[in-house]
This record gives sequence, C-alpha cells and structure tokens, in this order.
Amino acid sequence: MTFAQHLQAFGSQTALVLEDGTSISYAALAREADAVYTAAGAPTRRRTLVAIECANGLRSLAAYLGALRADVPVLLVDAELDAPLRQALYQRYGIAYVHTPAGWQTSSYAPPALHPEVALLLSTSGSTGAPKLVRLSPQNLQANACAIAGYLKLDESERAITSLPMHYSYGLSVINSHLLVGATLVLTSEPMTARAFWERMREREVTSLAGVPAQYAILRQLRFERVALPSLRTMTQAGGRLPDALQRWFGELAAQRGQRFFVMYGQTEATARIAYVPPHRLLEKIGAIGVAIPGGRLELRREDGSLATLPDETGELCYAGANVMLGYASTAADLSGPDQQQGYLRTGDLARRDSDGYFYVTGRLTRFIKMFGNRIGMDEVESQLRNERHDVAVTGRDDLLVVAVRGASPTALEDLAIVISKRYRLHRSAIRVVGVHDFPMSGAGKVRYAELLTDVAPASAG
Repeated sequence: MTFAQHLQAFGSQTALVLEDGTSISYAALAREADAVYTAAGAPTRRRTLVAIECANGLRSLAAYLGALRADVPVLLVDAELDAPLRQALYQRYGIAYVHTPAGWQTSSYAPPALHPEVALLLSTSGSTGAPKLVRLSPQNLQANACAIAGYLKLDESERAITSLPMHYSYGLSVINSHLLVGATLVLTSEPMTARAFWERMREREVTSLAGVPAQYAILRQLRFERVALPSLRTMTQAGGRLPDALQRWFGELAAQRGQRFFVMYGQTEATARIAYVPPHRLLEKIGAIGVAIPGGRLELRREDGSLATLPDETGELCYAGANVMLGYASTAADLSGPDQQQGYLRTGDLARRDSDGYFYVTGRLTRFIKMFGNRIGMDEVESQLRNERHDVAVTGRDDLLVVAVRGASPTALEDLAIVISKRYRLHRSAIRVVGVHDFPMSGAGKVRYAELLTDVAPASAG
C-alpha cells in the first residue's frame, strides 16, 4: 500500500493547483487517477506493464497515481526524450501500452513477466534514455516518502511547486512526499528562468522550492536575494554536488530570511533520497551530504569489504533502508528477477565520515556524472556515438561533458556538439567537443579517461 491508495482520505483538501489556476481536490484527483485505467485503450489484463510519457500536468500525474492505485506497473519516461530512444525502450521491455498527454497508444509488443512487487521503473538516466532501469516496489516509494516528509517536517499547509520533471526521481519524490501528508502541489511546466514561474510562486503562495545545482546557480545569477517571496519557507537541493560557495550563500540567505535550506544526497536506486544536512548544521558542514534519512543507515566499506570505522577514513558509501530498489533491469527478462539488493545499496561513491558522523562524498568509483539533475552514463554516451561511426572517447565531471574526437574537422566538432546538446538536453556551455590526434591508452589497450580529462579540460579551465 502507498500514499496513492489513500488520496481520498483528504477529501476536499486541495491536492493540485493547475497552470490555469484551477484547484483539484484530493477526492477529485483520486477519481481522475482511477478513470485513466478504465478509459478506452487502457490495459485490461492485470499487472500489464505500461509507460507514461510524462509532462508536469494533471494527465501524467493522474496516470501515475492511477497505476499505483490499480497495481499497474509503470515506467515513467520523459515526453521530450527523442522518439527513437523512447521506442527502443518500449521494444526492449515489451511495453505495449503507452499513456501520452493525448491518451493511450498501443503496440503489438508481448508483455513481459514481472516480479510481483515491481510497481515503478525509472531509467538510470532520464536524459540519455539508458536502457538500464531501476525496479522499485510500493514499499520503496512509501518508505522514502515517509522519510522525506519526516525530516522536512511536511504537513498539509505546504504548497510545493513542480520545479523538476516528474520522470526524474527527485521531482517524483517531491510529489510523493507532499501527497502523503495532504499538502498541495502547484503544477507548472515553466522553467525557473521564466517570469511566469515566479509569478506562479507568488500568486499561489508556494512554500517549498526544490532544485538541482544548475538551477541554484541560475538563481544566484538572477539575484535571487532581490526576489520577494513572502510565502517561501523551505528550499531543497539534490541532483549532484552544489559548489561550496553556493551552499554557503543560500544557507546564509535562508538564515537571514528565517527559511530552511536543505542540502541532500540521493540516488534513483534508493527511490531518490539517502542523506540530508539539517539546516541548522549546514554552515558548519559545508560540503557534506549529511546524515542518513530517518529509517536508513549509512556506512563505509573498504576495498576488502570490511567496515571503515575511523574518523575521516575513506571507503565506498553504502546505504541500508526500506527505500532501496529491488534491483536493476537491462532486459525484459530481468523484470521478473528476485530482490537483488535486500535493502542494501553500494552507491559507487567514495566518502569519508567526520567525527560528528557527517558524511562527505570525495569521489566516484563508476563512470557517471550528474548534470542538470540528470545522471549521465559516459559509457552509454560513448557507445551511442561510436554506433554512429564517431571515433570518440567520452569523459567529464559534474559540470562538463567532454567528448574527444579523432580525425574530425572544426566544423564537424561543432556540429557534433550541437547534436549532443539537443539529444541529451544539455546546455551547450556544459559540453566540450575537442579534436585529438590520439587517446591516452593503458598498456592493456584501454582509454585512460582521467588523463584525457586532465589533458583536454583541466579543472582550472572548467
């Protein structure tokens, strides 16, 4: 059972405020959600996997909640993802029913067998359309929503705006945790750079704002300190590391205004949230990811698997909690696989713990970067480009995706940068496509990615 089964318990309380100002009660939202799965074209067989092409609107949200209420397993997909990438996902996983903003669409794909606890599938990278999915259960969703509502102290007086896409685990966690407590969601598809976004913030008396590092960097540039938002009480940040200077700036601004600024850490594999920094400790713990969320446990593992227990000793960050996924899926056959994690997640991040028990991420074990709230698999980007006959090696860091190309003209390099920007929905300034004579290689014939990054994009040149 999840929060979705109990929507009607909040009755006439306002669940949603639509972009045109219309208010939708919890009772009405429950009816809308249920109607999606009795509409023409909806699947009739129990537990048939469906996909929802998501936008931040009533139709997508109702389809998601209706799936949870009807025990229909669902894959959330960015409606703006390139059509070939969407279709490749549907074909790979045998998804014959797709809910779009216009209604249901069907195909002839054979529905796959599913683990009985699978409720939600999320891509490990919403921007590349990576075929690897995270399998989440109703218990995962409920546990994470409860933990988030607990440490944020959410109640029915909250009004959160949809500043993040719902197909993204952080954006979805905002939705889940607020609906859990009977709060109000102010729906918008406007970006933070739009005047209409801030007008909606003021007019709808929004109390909570969520953002990823790129959004907070934009707010700083837009002189956020001059923006009058009398109803705003809480700001939250996740989706990658926020630079220390911005953590301090927003922490100090929030303190001056009597607001709360939460720096948080999570992964899709943990249904979004793993750790947070309590606002009253933020300014003394700049750079930390904080402590485990309620009901969870963080620990560090050495290379030999033993626990790293000394203050400031580095190890792989591991998390235990009821919000840990069932496991990954890379093929349709994986969807019926067992619970591979048993509530325990090795994050792939290196971290240390200080003497107060606060954790700090110091590096990564795996080839992923987080940009604009999306996790980018550099191996996946490289594979896609090589399949298109580009001789490339892909590396990067959290503020920059670097593509080194052998044997390409300056015009071809710029053309490729534009393609990458559009395909993966990254700002052009966050992409560096460079021509190289050769890639640095190891004795085993593998690309030395760290050396390549240092050669073509040293951090000081960021």
